[in-house]
Amino acid sequence: MDSIKSCYLKEFNAEITNIEDDLIELDQTLFYPIGGGQDWDQGILKINNKEINVLEVKGRETITHLVESNHNLEMGQKIQGSIDWERRYAHMKMHTAQHLISAVVYDLFDGVRTVGNQIRHDRSRIDFNPISFDEEMLTELVTETNERIKRGAELQVKTMSRDEINEIMPPERTNMDLVPPHVENLRVVVIGDNLDLCPCAGTHIQNISEIGEIEFLGKKSKGKGTQRFSYTLK
Repeated sequence: MDSIKSCYLKEFNAEITNIEDDLIELDQTLFYPIGGGQDWDQGILKINNKEINVLEVKGRETITHLVESNHNLEMGQKIQGSIDWERRYAHMKMHTAQHLISAVVYDLFDGVRTVGNQIRHDRSRIDFNPISFDEEMLTELVTETNERIKRGAELQVKTMSRDEINEIMPPERTNMDLVPPHVENLRVVVIGDNLDLCPCAGTHIQNISEIGEIEFLGKKSKGKGTQRFSYTLK
C-alpha cells in the first residue's frame, strides 16, 4: 500500500487480465498478497450479481487471486473487488503491534533484534535474538507496550534511502544489513517521532491507539538464544 490511508480502502474496480484454472490476475487490486510475515487478504469478486470468494492471494510483481472452483470468469471481464474488512483490519492492527513490540524490546533489553515474525488475524508471533525472557521481563514488555498504545502515535509511510534510514536508526534495529545492497530506496513505516522506523510493505493503522491492548499468549525457545513471543489483541 502506498500510504496508510490506502490501507483502509475496501472496494475497487478492475479487469481480468489472465486466468489459469482457479488463479485470476487483475489489472489492479487492493488485495494484499502473503509476504513479509503477513497473511493474505480474503474477500470477494463481484460480477453480474454473482459473488466469487477470493481464498488466497500471492505474488509481488504479478499478483494472483485463488478463487473458488467453477467460477466461470472470462478474460476481459470487469469485476468489483471487495476486501474482507474484519480480516484486513485485524492484520493492520496486528502488524502495527509487531512493529511497536519490536521497538519496545529493542529499547528495554539492550538492542535485542527481531529475527522473524508471523502476522495472522487472530494471533501473531515475533522471534527475538539474543534473549531469554523471564516473567519480570515479559510483564515489563507488555506493560510498556500497552502504555505506549494508550498514549498513541500516528503512523506515516515514507520512501527513504539506505543512508537516510541509517542516519536515524542503527542497521541492526531496522535489519537494513539484511536488505540486498543493490536496493537503494525503500518503503518505510514510521511510528510517531521515530518511535519506530522500519522498511515494510505490509498494511498498518493510522495511529497505534487503534491497536487496543496486547495480550501475552506464550513464549517458546527456538534455539541459539532465540525466543518466540506470541500475542493477541483485545
